[in-house]
Amino acid sequence: MMMSKYMIGIDLGGTNIKSAIFNSAFQTLHERSDPTEAAKGPDHVLNRMKEIIQQMLADEGIDQASIKCMGMGIPGLLDPETGLSIFSPNFQGWENIHVVDFMKRYFDFPVFIDNDVRVNLYGEWLFGAGVGYSNAVLITLGTGLGSGIVNDGKVVYGTTSSAGEIGHMNMYREGRPCRCGSSGCLGRYVSAIGMVRTLTEKLEEGRTSILTEWTENDPAAITARMISDAYDQGDSLAIEVMHETGGILGFGLGNVINLLNPEIIIVGGGMSAAGDRLLSPVRDTVAKHALKLSSSACKIEQAKLGGQAGMIGAAAYANSKLS
Repeated sequence: MMMSKYMIGIDLGGTNIKSAIFNSAFQTLHERSDPTEAAKGPDHVLNRMKEIIQQMLADEGIDQASIKCMGMGIPGLLDPETGLSIFSPNFQGWENIHVVDFMKRYFDFPVFIDNDVRVNLYGEWLFGAGVGYSNAVLITLGTGLGSGIVNDGKVVYGTTSSAGEIGHMNMYREGRPCRCGSSGCLGRYVSAIGMVRTLTEKLEEGRTSILTEWTENDPAAITARMISDAYDQGDSLAIEVMHETGGILGFGLGNVINLLNPEIIIVGGGMSAAGDRLLSPVRDTVAKHALKLSSSACKIEQAKLGGQAGMIGAAAYANSKLS
């Protein structure tokens, strides 16, 4: 009798490491989330991931021989072919880390890495909002703005596996400085940090908002979630900022639609919880400014899988690398 084969999916985030074991039908057997402790450095994070994997296998009574493969979503620039994580902006001292070589010291099964946004794309495309589409774009709105592209049924990688950096599309010739070395990048405006900055800049200009009261006049305490809540309370500044942010994203996605002609753009990440508060102005802007033929054939939808997308996507990606 053939032993059933399991797959592991890991989604490494700046805050949490999300880990899961799936059966061959991609049903979740075991799932957990642990603090990343990124400040303690790359070695600490790698060891944490190794220990989490060992613990999951022990908890489920699964031996290594029953694991078909493991996929890992790693933030930043990487080389999926060699398993090298080149640079991760949100992790201190994270440069040229051989993630796959490290894991091979402890595990016998095949291990594959890909960018964290692309594993989220695999998740949403194969199991979530993108099922059935052969031209899809996922954008993740969180601390920053990431994206991944499916074109004619294939995930697009590009020459250096860095295709889809929509967050670094220049929206303003000389705008807010960006860590990439440029300025005016889309992600500096349309991200949790970007939207909060837009609001605090308006407060500095003397505008008023219920958020001042909520944070006891400490602008540093304002979050994107609070802006959504203030929007629901009818706060005019929060509404203006949400519409302005949605408008900028709409111009960015209009460019994406004109360039890639997708059937669907899936909006994920923590900030997608704003839902139609954000997406209504996005859709309005796209309808007015993108090419009519392309934009009328493209839906803009919220992601379906939430925090599960990266784990199941990483496992599915690893599985696809074996075939």
